[in-house]
Amino acid sequence: MISRKPSLREVYVWQLPVRIFHWVNAFTITVLIVTGFIIGDPPAIMHGTAPEFNYWFGWVRLAHFIAAFIFVINLAVRIYWAFAGNTFARWNNFIPITRKQINGIFETIKVDVLLLTPKPVYDIGHNALAAFTYFGLLVVSIVQIVTGFSMFSASSDAWYAPYFQDLLISMNGFFPVRNIHHILMWFFVLFIIVHVYLVFYHDYIERNGIASSMIGGWKFINEKIVEQFLSEEKRKKQLSLDKKMEETAHKKWEKEINA
Repeated sequence: MISRKPSLREVYVWQLPVRIFHWVNAFTITVLIVTGFIIGDPPAIMHGTAPEFNYWFGWVRLAHFIAAFIFVINLAVRIYWAFAGNTFARWNNFIPITRKQINGIFETIKVDVLLLTPKPVYDIGHNALAAFTYFGLLVVSIVQIVTGFSMFSASSDAWYAPYFQDLLISMNGFFPVRNIHHILMWFFVLFIIVHVYLVFYHDYIERNGIASSMIGGWKFINEKIVEQFLSEEKRKKQLSLDKKMEETAHKKWEKEINA
């Protein structure tokens, strides 16, 4: 008997701002990790008298600072897009506030971590575990930004430097802050390894174009899952419309009572 593959529908999931954020983030984090390693444990001074070798460590620090500023701006744009983007980019995907999201986290752990079942958990956007992990990445990123700018402020006369200098002092000085910054860097290293592995793992078992979707934005989703998603979105819109109509009617009734 010939097995039939489920019919798939092409769905535009990742909008252009999300895709730009992803690749800018990947580039800046890579630069920050590499330059951070060099800054944290500088190699011996290069031999030679050529002018390009005279300030090589300064260029490393400059690259780290430039990448850091790009990282901050990029993250700020993504936070904005969490409120302005489509359904799959919205902030409520990343915080498990519903029973479905919590159950999805445990179901994905069974598949991806514990390997208790070969049956994957299908989602159009991020699965619940990945989304929650990205929320954790946001929290770590903010801590890295704060600790990084605190260390940068020690030798800066920028307008914002005094605020971070006060924070540096309140955290018992440069070295505790540096240790936090360095330890959390390893979180990013671990995240990159796991993230790349899971992208190709899911691309292989789900065959939905998850790897290429962050380039073109499109994924290939089971027709039944898409129909279920559209039905749920229609129900949410209707509930929202009903609520607005109820609020409008209530305000009109209050005006008539107070008239």
